[in-house]
Amino acid sequence: MPEEKQVAAQANAPDIDKPYWDQSTYRGRALHFLTVTNPLNVFATNKQLEHARDVVTKYRQGEDLKKQGISEDELWKCKYLYDSAYHPDTGEKMLLIGRMSAQVPMNMMITGCMMTFYKSTPAVIFWQWINQSFNAIVNYTNRSGSSPIPTETLAQSYVGATGGAVVTALTLNRLAQRAPPLAGRLVPLAAVAAANCVNIPLMRVTELQNGIELQTENGTKVGHSKRAAKQAIMSVTLSRILMASPSMVLAPIVMNYLDRKKLLRNAKWAAGPIQVLICGVCLTFATPLCCALFAQSVPISVNQLEADVQKEIRAHDPSLETVYYNKGL
Repeated sequence: MPEEKQVAAQANAPDIDKPYWDQSTYRGRALHFLTVTNPLNVFATNKQLEHARDVVTKYRQGEDLKKQGISEDELWKCKYLYDSAYHPDTGEKMLLIGRMSAQVPMNMMITGCMMTFYKSTPAVIFWQWINQSFNAIVNYTNRSGSSPIPTETLAQSYVGATGGAVVTALTLNRLAQRAPPLAGRLVPLAAVAAANCVNIPLMRVTELQNGIELQTENGTKVGHSKRAAKQAIMSVTLSRILMASPSMVLAPIVMNYLDRKKLLRNAKWAAGPIQVLICGVCLTFATPLCCALFAQSVPISVNQLEADVQKEIRAHDPSLETVYYNKGL
């Protein structure tokens, strides 16, 4: 079980349970997610992770870390390293490839291979299956500890997203046979977009059925809203598609140019590494910048909610005009 989050005793102590940067601005959100998704955190040793957990635990218990020679900057570094490896609800160390810091290295390999082997039917099926298997691992690793995703929902999401991606890719590949070469190279992006449109709503179907949790500015729970859940899922789906787009558009354009100029005529083996490299560069920035497009804690006017939800909230606090929900990632 995770350690209890206690308010630190030091005067003017920073609240490490909130992001370091102002989340009301795009810049602040971008800097936050650049740190959260930093792929270098994958290489952190067990000793470094244990140190980070020790520092965060002691600080939450109210210990004065300055007496131990730990500065505020080091405290924040430890906090972000801790968050990159330990589950926020259970406190357990997460599976390495399921961590946010593993998103860039894993996705660059998978995406690069999807775009390299997009013509062969067996290859399309294999790499779309690999991609959705990775997504399932990420979803399972980052599942909520307070309301975990049922195994049945995970299985439905996995099968639905894989099937949607494979059918989309094979159908578009067939249609693209008479189209310019660039059209065929863009098929993997369409398949990934289709998979996200299936995968994310299925993973969060309980929110669509029962509503997403609504809170006041200070964190008090005041109800649930299906309308807010739809907004949250649409935002996440859009950001996931946009996250994949730069690498899956730029790489085909580059490869199409190289093919037309016949620059890889004597080095066809280089096509895969080039596309993986392009994906790596794009995803390093696209992942955090697209995560930052929408605020994590989203304000919504009470007047925009369902009538019964408005009634429930106003029974709790008649003066409440704005509530918040956690959009998710």
